[in-house]
Amino acid sequence: MTIKLHCFGESGNSYKAALALELSGLAWEPVFVDFFGGATRAPEFRAKNVMGEAPLLEDGDLVLTQSGVMQMYVTEKTGKFGGETAAEAREVMRWLFWDNHKMSSQAGMTRFLMNFLPEDKRPKEVIGFTQGRLKAAYQTLNAALEGRDWLVGNAITNADIACCGYLYYPEPFGFDRKEWANIDRWLTNISQQPGWKHPYDLMPGNPSDRA
Repeated sequence: MTIKLHCFGESGNSYKAALALELSGLAWEPVFVDFFGGATRAPEFRAKNVMGEAPLLEDGDLVLTQSGVMQMYVTEKTGKFGGETAAEAREVMRWLFWDNHKMSSQAGMTRFLMNFLPEDKRPKEVIGFTQGRLKAAYQTLNAALEGRDWLVGNAITNADIACCGYLYYPEPFGFDRKEWANIDRWLTNISQQPGWKHPYDLMPGNPSDRA
């Protein structure tokens, strides 16, 4: 049975689930969610996800929301990306929680405010504040990758897939990978994995569609 991932290309959280699925080798297909057209607020979408967010994963009768849960589900089905030992599994989870709180939440909001709102509605003080928080997150991530190819263990895990979720996007939000040598090297490592695709190539939906 083919897994369906309701997603859209601009969503870094959707990318985390899509990339885990793609790298795992599981059979899956993207289903476009017209987020900017209000699809996640529609009653039929809310009936499946009361949180009103993408991504949403369907595997037969199973419905999952939240990208981290989807990444864990991929690990359950394949044994991949979860760490090789109990200690590594806990470390993978530590990075997933950190990313959700410290990096992706800030990156997603800042990127939205800077690129997907009309220029006259962009709150400069809020953007400046969140960029400061993001800089602290990049420092943490860059330091953790010193002398390491991966965040946990000796191979790509859900920690890497989660933390890279927003960092391949071209729109400006205060991240330039050339300024962070360890992150830059790590992003290259991820992109060299068999099956890797850029978010706009992996999922339907692109800012140019609305230009």
